[in-house]
Amino acid sequence: MVPLVMGLALFIGVHLVTTQTDLRQGLTQRVGLGPYKGLYSLLSFAGFALIVLGYHKVQLAPGKNPVLWDPPLWGRNVNMLLMLPVFPLLVSTYLPGRISSAVRHPMITAVKFWSLAHLFVRGDAASLLLFGGLLGWAVFDRISLKQREAAGLVSVRTGPARNDVIAIIVGLAIYGVFLKWGHALLIGIPLLP
Repeated sequence: MVPLVMGLALFIGVHLVTTQTDLRQGLTQRVGLGPYKGLYSLLSFAGFALIVLGYHKVQLAPGKNPVLWDPPLWGRNVNMLLMLPVFPLLVSTYLPGRISSAVRHPMITAVKFWSLAHLFVRGDAASLLLFGGLLGWAVFDRISLKQREAAGLVSVRTGPARNDVIAIIVGLAIYGVFLKWGHALLIGIPLLP
């Protein structure tokens, strides 16, 4: 479970730097914007890779990942419902429209939906650590974004309504592919027969 914890600490820690405006500005002034972004991306990717490796490794280790609760049978339905907006929200992050204006920060909202949805179907310690940790970070980050928005440090992106239509269609198509094949290929757990 150590790689999972290290990955979460690195990934969340790097992302918490963005919430500290003075620290981020000091770092960009010291090393330059390009190197800062490069280092940020590299450390984020390293944290993400450790999360994936650590979570996969602990799922394969019998006895190393205690079951804390048995997810309810209806949790699968709640999971599928909560996952429905995730991919459209992710697409609207890169294709801003009315959705991104209303939701304010669609990627953070997608992370909240994704992590909460998975807590309804996974009751093991590693899953609580992964999904609970990322849910906690997303809630904190959203509060921070709201404060930085009020201070004029972050702006909300908007765009034409056609972007929303595209985001919904593309997002739901990705969700469909993920349900049918993607989750089994990437995660190893088939969702649909």
